[in-house]
Amino acid sequence: MPRFLPVLALFAFLATARAANPVVPADARARQLVASPAFQSAVAAFERDYDQFVADLVALTEIPAPPFGEKARGEAFAERMRVAGFKDVTTDDVGNVIALRPGQGGAPLLAVAAHLDTVFPLETNVKVKRAGTTLRAPGVADDGRGLAFLLAAARALNAAGLQTAADLLLVANVGEEGAGDLRGIRHLFTAGSWSGRIKRFITVDGRTNDLVTNSALGSLRYRVTFKGPGGHSWSAFGQVNPAFALGDAMARLGRLEVPKEPRVSYNVGIISGGTSVNSIPNEVSMEVDMRSVSPAELTKIDGQFKQIIRDAVAAENAARSTVFGAITADVKRIGERPSGTLSPDSPVLRQVTATMKAFDKVPVWETSSTDANIPISLGIPAFAMSSQSGDRAGRTHSLDEWTDVEKSTAVKDFSLALAILLTVADLP
Repeated sequence: MPRFLPVLALFAFLATARAANPVVPADARARQLVASPAFQSAVAAFERDYDQFVADLVALTEIPAPPFGEKARGEAFAERMRVAGFKDVTTDDVGNVIALRPGQGGAPLLAVAAHLDTVFPLETNVKVKRAGTTLRAPGVADDGRGLAFLLAAARALNAAGLQTAADLLLVANVGEEGAGDLRGIRHLFTAGSWSGRIKRFITVDGRTNDLVTNSALGSLRYRVTFKGPGGHSWSAFGQVNPAFALGDAMARLGRLEVPKEPRVSYNVGIISGGTSVNSIPNEVSMEVDMRSVSPAELTKIDGQFKQIIRDAVAAENAARSTVFGAITADVKRIGERPSGTLSPDSPVLRQVTATMKAFDKVPVWETSSTDANIPISLGIPAFAMSSQSGDRAGRTHSLDEWTDVEKSTAVKDFSLALAILLTVADLP
């Protein structure tokens, strides 16, 4: 019974504060939370649970989870959530693992996520190598550490008996990386049973807890396939050549001037096709990536890009003979990530700023492509944060990716991430 007294004291404070002033100032909310016995009890629970946190991080990292191959890691995560005391753990139609932790009421539903997938193919060696407190393996920081944080936070909240104002939806989602195209969170917000119910969102995914990603870097990705009749390089010389059309399109794209503010980028990352050096190819393709934080600018360059393709096809068909057939181009979208920005002056980010201040940190606002892109584009307050210090992880997306789990720093990093989660969950 005594261990529940700090929790009851915190509930009494929150009830009194809300009765006297429905809107508790962000700084006061952060200070009171961090100083509360209930929060300190949750942090102490993590400190006792530290070995399990590390064990979870290692075990999950060592389960391969390439894009569209996250099932085994999701099952392992779900089982760990059940062991943590969650009876209703479900897996949705696309593979997201979801657990609901009921709150007291009085605040909108908050979803907190970390992604299951990595950028590495199935055959990658994901065995964790340990040197002192450094863990090294593909995906160990991105986003193995985020997954381990969700499990540790769930156990710490349960151990402390700490109930949030908002219902918490804890999500281990699929499809964040590369070709996954944010499919897990896209489904969660637009098609799944939770669609329309989530009012705030945090994704635990990032390289340092000094940065908060509040601007969603949007992108459009295409595979453009140029086709023609083909032929022998000598006897069919003078006929249209899809490789020339592709090269012309690339050159035209490369000369395209784009604004520096809001920033826009474009890139041709993959070129493929042809059969032999002495054959006019009948098919070649290129994969193109275009990005901007501005939806309007992304729409603009999308239109310019498609016009470039049409112009390059027309130019090649005009330049050479089409007696055996003309050049055509098939433009297929292979990826789309929406863009947008959550203002640092929004209530949610003002609370994040206040909570980081309580830990002597000042947030650096960042633009990046994360699972937060989806809710931000829908007008739902969302951001990405890290559960680790900046000098405690590195070489993300490489085979020697690493994270440092030194205990005292891990406790501090956990405390900050948990405090942000709780203060956002308490916002009315």
